[in-house]
Amino acid sequence: MNNKILTLLGFCSKAGKMSCGMDMTVEALKRGKASLVIAASDVSAKSLKEITFNADKSKVKVLVLECDMQTLSHAIGRKCGILSVNDKGFAEAMVDASQQNNGK
Repeated sequence: MNNKILTLLGFCSKAGKMSCGMDMTVEALKRGKASLVIAASDVSAKSLKEITFNADKSKVKVLVLECDMQTLSHAIGRKCGILSVNDKGFAEAMVDASQQNNGK
């Protein structure tokens, strides 16, 4: 797991630039606020399918992290398995970090 993404998620949470949970993430997608959707690796297949469908409609990338909900929740300071990043700068930094991690 890339700790840089978890660190960025912590900063993003403190900055108030994210929506946590399925309903809030779908709402952010519908309003055009979401720049990136992030899911923990252990969210249910049904939830992942639903959030991917909504993200595709809004043309927003979905990033499934190689961590469980407990790790994700610890990083952002509240219980959450699915969230949206509502800031383009944070979103781009997280996508870059995930691509660097996959390139190794």
